Amino acid sequence: MSLYGVLRTGVSGMNAQGTKLSTVADNIANQNTVGYKRASTEFSTLVVNSGQRSSYTPGGVMTQIRYAITQEGQTHFTNSATDLRIQGSGFFVVQDPGGTPYLTRAGSFVPNDTGELVNAGGFKLMGYNLANGTPTPVANSLAGLEVVNIYSQGMVATPSTGGSLYANLNSNADIVDTAVAGVDTPGDNTVDSQFTNKTSLSVYDNLGNEVILDIYYTKTDANEWEVAIYDRADATNGGFPYGAPGDAALYEGTMAFDGTNGQFTGMTPAGPVTLTIPNGQAFTLDISTTTQLGSDDFSPEPEGVNGNPPSAVDRVEISEDGIVYAIFENGDRRAAYQLAVADVPSPDNLTPLTGNVFGLSNNSGEVIVGFAGQGGLGTIGSGELEMSNVDLGAELTNMIEAQRGYQANSKTFQTGAELLEVLVNLKR
Repeated sequence: MSLYGVLRTGVSGMNAQGTKLSTVADNIANQNTVGYKRASTEFSTLVVNSGQRSSYTPGGVMTQIRYAITQEGQTHFTNSATDLRIQGSGFFVVQDPGGTPYLTRAGSFVPNDTGELVNAGGFKLMGYNLANGTPTPVANSLAGLEVVNIYSQGMVATPSTGGSLYANLNSNADIVDTAVAGVDTPGDNTVDSQFTNKTSLSVYDNLGNEVILDIYYTKTDANEWEVAIYDRADATNGGFPYGAPGDAALYEGTMAFDGTNGQFTGMTPAGPVTLTIPNGQAFTLDISTTTQLGSDDFSPEPEGVNGNPPSAVDRVEISEDGIVYAIFENGDRRAAYQLAVADVPSPDNLTPLTGNVFGLSNNSGEVIVGFAGQGGLGTIGSGELEMSNVDLGAELTNMIEAQRGYQANSKTFQTGAELLEVLVNLKR
């Protein structure tokens, strides 16, 4: 027996128990850290083969640190839409201030002063920009990702492109007879233009400016009505003529009705009512639901007229598949980003780094990138956080075990030291 070996083995055991106590201390300290993954110390024997069976040469103990990365923590619900949790496999992709990407389960993101979503560790959330349509992720690369910025949408105006308008035209209305000299209809755009009914519709140009369309209905024959549409901005003293006398309307056509049931039968020229909004887009107005019945209740009812004036982002919403929607002050909802979810073949072999993030290692395998809910990847919960997977009761038990183990190994060291002292004193 080697007394020096006993001393070294005792030191080895104390070091091992000290390492275990270190992991316990870290686990307890991070029991409330969002997304923290518990560390544990595993022991394995260190055998010194002396080649002799008649005596034993003590070796010691080796330690290996393992991380329970795949073990999910409990869910904590919050009132913030940017608090995120992955339910199932996968990690958020984040970036440090220097632009280096990492993986994390810590989803406590808040917007910084520029609108970038940053977690408590200072790492910025990354996703695919949807400005150019649905993205295609690179399966084994983080290429194409950018920092999610909820204010990047800025002030957004949406030009109007379509809508519908219902009205009932009185079948008993007098006919405006254009065969009579001096009788003009709105399509003629003269000061004396006569019409049966008028309504207006609010739409928006490319810059979000409101454009008021004045819409005139004029009964020109039995079961026939002229429709003329003008830009109110061109009106003279609030009415005709719009622009110069004789200028063409934005749209002019004739509606036809069935004289039996009063239902719309078609337009001349054929096709939908289409006009171009000044400094705007082509606008299609569906008036096919208009009726001609024996009532003087005109009461037009617009529906589904799109477009909106400039509006700032009010808040964000994030769906289970990771799409980040910008909700504007006017209620408009627009998909801005889709979050990436990454995974590796062996998550427990990722390298933990400061800030509750993970880096790739030789044993973890290469990164796999996709979208939430696809290819075995987990879904994303908004207003939720994954807490640490530390069990405080188990850690306190491990602490006591490490303490007793350290004491026992110190006794081994102390006994070996006493025997060595006896050996040294044999010569006296």
